[in-house]
Amino acid sequence: LEEAAFQLQQIFRIDISIALNILGIESMRAGHYRVAYTCFKLAADRGYSKAQFNVGLCYEHGRGTEKDLEKAAFYYYHAASSRHPMAQYRYARYLLCHRPENEWDRHQKAVTLLEQAATAGITEAQAYLGVFYMRGLQPKEKRGLKYLLLAAKNGDAQSRYHVGVCYEKGLGVQQNLAEAMKHYRQSAAAGNRNARERLRV
Repeated sequence: LEEAAFQLQQIFRIDISIALNILGIESMRAGHYRVAYTCFKLAADRGYSKAQFNVGLCYEHGRGTEKDLEKAAFYYYHAASSRHPMAQYRYARYLLCHRPENEWDRHQKAVTLLEQAATAGITEAQAYLGVFYMRGLQPKEKRGLKYLLLAAKNGDAQSRYHVGVCYEKGLGVQQNLAEAMKHYRQSAAAGNRNARERLRV
């Protein structure tokens, strides 16, 4: 593997970590998960954030290695520390879903990471934050709607449905049934079952 990475490096004049990550991606596409994991791990150990994220994915999904959420979180954390937006999202989700809720500092860290990922354009983070702010102990409806609208604009049908609910119920915005129906129709057209059911009522 290192020889193949070295040859790739020489051909394209790229860093060895980037070459290993590319080999990992190509191996993953070919279904050679163990080889992919090995390439990602070698690059991750050199501090390459994209490879750290990919190692996290391998551990999260059990591709090329055993499934281990703690190890996945470890690699997501390191990639997130280098401002990798998708790693920020996944590590934040891990903190919120797998850590005690009473740990306020972890909770705040997770929200900060989600906001950074959402600002970087990660639709999943925008959608998650939208629902998070709508359903919290102290809902922040306007902030939640802001993130739901961003995710909906990026094509997330479920977020578009939630925007419809906001307009229907007046959550974070003035109640407007015509606007709610518009969002339900757009969400239903994108395949959202909840929106289709809402339109039948």
